[in-house]
Amino acid sequence: MNSELIEQLRASLGANGLPYNIPIHPNLVHLTLGLFIIGITFDFVGVLFPLQKPIFKFLALPAERENFFDVGWYNMLASSIITCFTVAAGFYEIMLAEPSPDITSAWGFKAMETMLWHGVGGVLLFSLIVGMTVWRGFQRFLWRKQEDRQVQWSYLVAGFAIMFIMYLHGTLGAQLAAEFGVHNTADSLLRLGENPNMLLK
Repeated sequence: MNSELIEQLRASLGANGLPYNIPIHPNLVHLTLGLFIIGITFDFVGVLFPLQKPIFKFLALPAERENFFDVGWYNMLASSIITCFTVAAGFYEIMLAEPSPDITSAWGFKAMETMLWHGVGGVLLFSLIVGMTVWRGFQRFLWRKQEDRQVQWSYLVAGFAIMFIMYLHGTLGAQLAAEFGVHNTADSLLRLGENPNMLLK
């Protein structure tokens, strides 16, 4: 590509190296995490519902077991849909990243290694979340349609294992922002000697 065109693009980027003020990827990441964790948690509560039923009765909460499974299913489905946009935004924003090559993260990775692992991890997690959604759909609509307990224990165990992978993957993302300053708007403005609070006005 013509170097003049690249410089024109670079001139239109904000302090965080993006053509918009606030990075999109970190916000979508938290939506993905929240939906997935809520989905697994409500399915877990639904599985343990017979043990908790006296507590709900004591608190006069009109809870039904299938309601917990409904929340689990719809949150898992929403997580799959949102994660598609999360990964897409992540790849777009990482292509515009210019981290310092001299810094080493707390895990001993340089910037490029951290970005590569984070990118590969994002695709892996997207695949796992979609796989979990398909698995959850088969349980809901085919395999366990007539049963009171809508999910298998193996599904829940897999969900908690994926949460641990999310924790590791999220740590890489946090290192990109905190240690390498990738698309960290406040960090970039402070380095330029500007007030990051001016964005809020």
